Amino acid sequence: MPIVVNLDVMLATRKMSLTELSERVGITLANLSILKSGKAKAVRFTTLEKICEVLQCQPGDILVHMSTQEYKQLMHRG
Repeated sequence: MPIVVNLDVMLATRKMSLTELSERVGITLANLSILKSGKAKAVRFTTLEKICEVLQCQPGDILVHMSTQEYKQLMHRG
């Protein structure tokens, strides 16, 4: 069952670029891009904490657990 990363949604609602988030969190743009694309294998809690502080959100606003069927439906829409 996939974990979906909604970082792009949070950035859009906060009107913040990935570059700005990268600078404010202290993580490379490349690593943040990997997280945003959902290709990351793991994320440190300290990194997640910093992202949440900067975006003023909760971890559940960024990471969402879906069933395989929900995920497939989501991917077929896009």
